Amino acid sequence: MIALFAYRIALILLLPVVLLLLLIRSNSNPQYRQKLSERLGLFPKPIKKGGIIVHAASVGEVLALRGFIEQLLVLYPHLPLTVTTFTPTGAEQVRKLFEGRVQMGYLPLDILPCTTLFLHRLQPELIIFMETELWPNLVSQCANKKIKLLLINGRLSDNSMKSYKKLSGLITPTLNGFDNILAQSQDNAVNFLQLGAVKAKCSVSGNLKFDIKIDNTITDKQQELNALLPCERPILLLASSHEGDEEIVLDAFEHLLTAHPTLLLILVPRHPERFEQVANLCRHRNLSFAKRSDNEAITTQQIWLLDTLGELMATFSCADIVMMGGSFSTIGGHNPLEPAFFSKPVIVGDDMSNFKEISQQLLQSNAMIQLTNRHKKEPSQALTEAVMDLLQDKEKQIALGKNALDVVMQNQGATQTTLSAVHALLNTSTSPNHLSEK
Repeated sequence: MIALFAYRIALILLLPVVLLLLLIRSNSNPQYRQKLSERLGLFPKPIKKGGIIVHAASVGEVLALRGFIEQLLVLYPHLPLTVTTFTPTGAEQVRKLFEGRVQMGYLPLDILPCTTLFLHRLQPELIIFMETELWPNLVSQCANKKIKLLLINGRLSDNSMKSYKKLSGLITPTLNGFDNILAQSQDNAVNFLQLGAVKAKCSVSGNLKFDIKIDNTITDKQQELNALLPCERPILLLASSHEGDEEIVLDAFEHLLTAHPTLLLILVPRHPERFEQVANLCRHRNLSFAKRSDNEAITTQQIWLLDTLGELMATFSCADIVMMGGSFSTIGGHNPLEPAFFSKPVIVGDDMSNFKEISQQLLQSNAMIQLTNRHKKEPSQALTEAVMDLLQDKEKQIALGKNALDVVMQNQGATQTTLSAVHALLNTSTSPNHLSEK
């Protein structure tokens, strides 16, 4: 209680600083300046109270939860379903996927007046958080108000656990505020338990990110993109890149062009505010490029910069070889299962700490190539050699892609386990039929 009280006071005192940081961030992305009132708990009206809130922090979480949210809409059609995010790109993805079917808005800052107003406006029956979204103040308030709390796809790396242990007086009560914690894997469950989670509340559900589906929207987008791409050129894709990733990949790409002059590189930066920065990197290297936003067919350009949102999933199907961003820098990598679902050979860098278990499964199944520091080569040189090897060996490309798809298909099923947990929690307080009468 003392730790939570200190946390609350500290955040209230820091509120002006937090708002200033959001305003500074808005210089590169004006969307951070918009809807500041939602950050303070003023969820936009009109509001249907009660029901379920699902929090998906950003784009990756929204996409991972897409099938789960669709199932909630089917199973609880009379319950208000609210999807919150914390980033503008996440909010835009929710709008594209669910506009008109769910209530949308930002989760407020974890500051007592903000969360109090947020809960008063929505009065949910259940709030669902994902992975490592631990909001001590909001969780404590929900527990006090008897609002059910579920942590799904729980992920807690060894490094995060070490950091959280230093704050155990705050984090352990937060974990125990949840009615149920569904961990991605046994390793993650053990880490939650070591932080003090109650064993009876903690179980392994599998990873929702394996439960990938494609619908007509993605299929239509695939056709739209393919119509703009040359069918005879080999295509490399750098997906969800961060600062540092592009330089390594562009170095490798320039070397690859000497042996494969028709090679096309598709660059997809993770954050929209970096679109122009990445364009400048191409300009400085005198590499010809086109922007996706221009909606023009690719002819002789060497690079296609996807400066749009919501098209990455469909783009995976267009590539011959996929390189996952965030793994060549120090971000921890991004989800390799999405290209795996399209049977694409995947290359990642040394840092895949955000997807430790998934990476292990793919590597053990000969379904992914990881370039580690143990190669004792410059990252760009190691990447050049790995891509060159795949370009010269089509059978190896096909085998890696097939193995990757097999891993995805063999590990699906977490969505149903998670839905069962939702049903159990809703039934402990009131039935879905009763809730629908509100």
